[in-house]
Amino acid sequence: MISYIQAILLGLAQGVTELFPISSLGHSVLLPPILGWHINESSPYFLTFLVATHLATALVLLGFFFKDWVLIVKGLFRSFKVRTVQEDDTYARLGWLLVVGTIPAGILGVLFQQKLQLLFASPKIVAVFLVLNGFMLYFAEWLKKDKKEEGSSTNVDEKLGKLSWASSVKIGLAQCLALLPGFSRTGATLGEGLFLGLSHEEAARFSFLLATPIILGAAVLKLPELVGANSSIIVPTIIGFISAGIGAYFSVRFLTKYFQTKSLRPFAAYCVAIGIVGLLFLTF
Repeated sequence: MISYIQAILLGLAQGVTELFPISSLGHSVLLPPILGWHINESSPYFLTFLVATHLATALVLLGFFFKDWVLIVKGLFRSFKVRTVQEDDTYARLGWLLVVGTIPAGILGVLFQQKLQLLFASPKIVAVFLVLNGFMLYFAEWLKKDKKEEGSSTNVDEKLGKLSWASSVKIGLAQCLALLPGFSRTGATLGEGLFLGLSHEEAARFSFLLATPIILGAAVLKLPELVGANSSIIVPTIIGFISAGIGAYFSVRFLTKYFQTKSLRPFAAYCVAIGIVGLLFLTF
C-alpha cells in the first residue's frame, strides 16, 4: 500500500507543508502521481495515513506553544469564574477569539467532509487550487502594502487580544479554504490577518494558535479509523507519524523567526510554479 520510503517522504512533506503557506493536502495529493507511486488517494488506508500525520503536526504545535496554551486555558477559566471576558485580560480574550475563529471551519468540515474528500482523487483540481493559493498569497501581500498599517503593540499577544470578535470570525472563515486540498490553512489565515492590519509576525502567531485545535480536533475524531486500520498500514502510518512530527517541529521553529521580518511572496511564487508544473505533468 505505502512503502516505508513513501511513508517517510509523505510524512515529512505533510509536517513541513502543513505549517508553510503552501498546502499540505495539496502536496499529499500531487506527490504520489508525480513520483509515479501507485497509491489510491481516495482509499480509507490513505486517509488513515493522513490523519496520523496531521495528529503528529497538531501535537508538535501543542508542544511548541505549550506555555502559551497554559496561559490561554487559565484565561478561559478566569472568564468562566467571573462570567465575563474582561477587556484587560489578554489571554482570556485571546482564548475566546481562538474559540470563535475555530467554529466556522469546524462546522463546514463536519458538514461537507465526504464531498470534500472526493477532491483527493483529482490531482489536476488540486494543482489548479495550488496556483490559486499562490495568487491569494500575492494578493494578501499587495493589500498589505497598500493598506495603512495599524499601530503595533510591543507585546504580540496584547495586540492579538485586542482583535475584534468580527475579525476573529473573518480569519476563521478564511481558514475554511484549507478544506480544499491545494489551499493553505496558514496562507489563508495569514493573508486575512494581514488584511486586518496585523504584522506578519502577529498574523503567523494567531494562525499557528488557531490551527492547533482544528487540526487536533479533526485528527482525534478520526482516531477510531487508526485503531481499526488494516495491519499492513500500521507500520507505514507510524513511520509517517514520526516523520511528520520531525518536519513540523523544524517548520514551526523556522517560520516563527521567518515571519518576524519576511513576506509571503516566495511561497506565492512556489505555489504558482509547482501548481503549473504539476498540472502540465498530469495533463501531458
